[in-house]
Amino acid sequence: TEDLYPSQRIKGMFLANKKTDNQVKTHITYNRGRDWRLLQAPSKDLKGNSVHCVLPYCSLHLHLHVSANPYTSGNIASRDSAPGIIVASGSIGAELTTTNVSVYITSDAGNTWRQIFEEEYAVLYLDQGGALVAIRHTPLPIRHLRLSFDEGRHWTQYSFTNSPLFVDGVLGEPGEETLIMTIFGHVSHRSEWQLVKIDFRSIFNRRCTEADYQTWHLHNQGEPCLMGVKRIYRKLKPTSRCVMGKTFSVTMTSGPCDCTEADFECDYGYERRTDGKCSPAFWFHPSSMSRSCTTGMTFLNSTGYRKVVSNNCTAGVSVEYTARRQQCPVQAPRGLHLVTSEGALTATLNANVTFLVFLEEGDGARTSITLDFGDGHALTYSNVSSIEDGIKHVYKSVGIYRVTATGENSLGSETAVLYLHVTCQLEYIHLSAPFVAVRNKEVNLTAVLWPSQVGTVTYIWWIGNNTEPVITLEGSVACTFSREGINTVTVQVSAGNSILQDRKTIAVHEYFRSHLLAFSSNLDEHNPDVAEWRLDVSRVIKNSLIQATGVREDQLLVTVLPGLPTAAEFFLLPDKQLTEGKPEKNLSEVLLSALNQNLVQFTLRPGVQVTVYAAHLSAAPLVDTSENHSGSAMLMLLSVVVVGLAVFVIYKFKRKIPGLNVYAQMQNEKEQEMMSPADPTESTPSSQRDLVHSLEILDTEFNSRPIGNCPVFNSPSALLLFPSHIPPSSCSCCLISLILFFIVFLSEVVQSAGELG
Repeated sequence: TEDLYPSQRIKGMFLANKKTDNQVKTHITYNRGRDWRLLQAPSKDLKGNSVHCVLPYCSLHLHLHVSANPYTSGNIASRDSAPGIIVASGSIGAELTTTNVSVYITSDAGNTWRQIFEEEYAVLYLDQGGALVAIRHTPLPIRHLRLSFDEGRHWTQYSFTNSPLFVDGVLGEPGEETLIMTIFGHVSHRSEWQLVKIDFRSIFNRRCTEADYQTWHLHNQGEPCLMGVKRIYRKLKPTSRCVMGKTFSVTMTSGPCDCTEADFECDYGYERRTDGKCSPAFWFHPSSMSRSCTTGMTFLNSTGYRKVVSNNCTAGVSVEYTARRQQCPVQAPRGLHLVTSEGALTATLNANVTFLVFLEEGDGARTSITLDFGDGHALTYSNVSSIEDGIKHVYKSVGIYRVTATGENSLGSETAVLYLHVTCQLEYIHLSAPFVAVRNKEVNLTAVLWPSQVGTVTYIWWIGNNTEPVITLEGSVACTFSREGINTVTVQVSAGNSILQDRKTIAVHEYFRSHLLAFSSNLDEHNPDVAEWRLDVSRVIKNSLIQATGVREDQLLVTVLPGLPTAAEFFLLPDKQLTEGKPEKNLSEVLLSALNQNLVQFTLRPGVQVTVYAAHLSAAPLVDTSENHSGSAMLMLLSVVVVGLAVFVIYKFKRKIPGLNVYAQMQNEKEQEMMSPADPTESTPSSQRDLVHSLEILDTEFNSRPIGNCPVFNSPSALLLFPSHIPPSSCSCCLISLILFFIVFLSEVVQSAGELG
């Protein structure tokens, strides 16, 4: 409904503009909106020509705007002292338009309408509706007005000023019986306001007598009973030209009517069907009206109808359409509903959650309710009525809880289930990713949350240049990068109503060398363990390494690792200016040499000098796909086989060798750094933690404890550097020493030949 206009004096009558199928049409009701119908257009126009307008395709449509300005009239007007008379501007056709607007009047409360002007006019009531004054709506100056004494059937033109006046408004004196009005306007756009006072008393020559009045029956297309009563009004005859004055008062007599179906509207939960009858809506269960009813008592059972408000009809079909009092039924609980007070399926940790329980059918006073909160707590109430304000509960842990409500009485039971997601506010996320990765090798990405348990979480991963994200329910995902260079990875975490994200850049290369770095202990005292600090210190370390060794900037990457004690890692990238583009071992040795000689230092702040050391590891390629190392790998495998055979021979013939009673025990410890090529399929870490540990090339130390006369070799280097120191007391030990010396020597020769080749 766009506009609604209540008729003055006639109770229950309204005019309304309704929008249907994108068309605005005017409707009228006489029973407070219970029934609506279109307005019948006049049969003839102002000139007496027939108007061909057939309902429902064509009807009269009115502009129902009422002016808020007391000095100007709106599009429609009526008065308490003139029952049944309504003046409004509008148009005839299929819908309401703003073109071809004319002025129409009804004298019988909207049953029939007549056209009184072909242009827009402002119409005012004089002498309690005994006379009508019309002033044309126009932007041009005017000097005439029109006056009618017969409800607009005939109009007389009068001049109210000698010079034309731009009319700005009309003001009548207080009281509906006034015969004096004031018109104000201006002669030109630059002139001041002009006031013209008009006294209409001189055109009336007598006061009205009883013979000047008549009775008028209010009706709706011939039906006299409106809102349950018949109403008869006393009003002035259209042919009388007299002054009613202040002594006149509108009188009405009424009589009751028998109730009919038109006096009733659809009750709550019911809607009118195409056949005119009221039936339950699809969402309404009539039996639910008895859910708060106690067995042995009574309740009002609706028939689907209720009397229109302010309707005064009696008898007739009143008994048939009025709600009936019935005994409360005895029935099992049906239609149990469980919801939260806000209708949400989420709740906040350590906050009150209010659960509401509704029962559509059943004796609510005798139906017990048990509510299981799903966290090991449950409550039982004797009846539904006792928990109308809801049940409050606080969850102490995040998670998804199965909340169950069970209603039970002597006739049966009913259960309702709700799955509640309890979450807490996500404060911070950190994306854990390797600083450098190998092209086309799988890399693990991990999102770390704080707090770690926030409830249901969705992870959205934006990897590299992919236009579509990867969505997971777990905080880690594996990916590969097919192109070298800097790749960006972004993870967004959606928890409850919040979404946080973190972003990391990964340098992707074909192969690289790396080594862990350590620092003097004074750096730990100034380490706040925040990402911004680590980024700044990484840049400082890189610059210090470049200054100390002369390595080009594009060949070196440095990252400071999270946590204490402070540790870092440098990555030596292949030289793109070389044809083969392989990492140079010489550069690695230069870097390690500078670190071992304490040449890499930087000033953290005045008075705080930090020294950078190489961790107790040898620089070894994390990934090296060159074919020259395949011979070394094969030689190592062959060496292991030879050692195994030697041990087996010694074991089998140890009793035949005099004086031999040796038991050797091999034990791995981190002591000496050994350089060995790594297999590319096994060198790629599966997580950031694995990456750090995989970069540490563990040394192997052989410790032998003598039992008898066999010597102890605490380091394999002793075999290489001091072979002449082997004691001749044991032939088996000499044999083992010679075999090991031969294997290591041959390995170094083949590896050096491969590098030279």
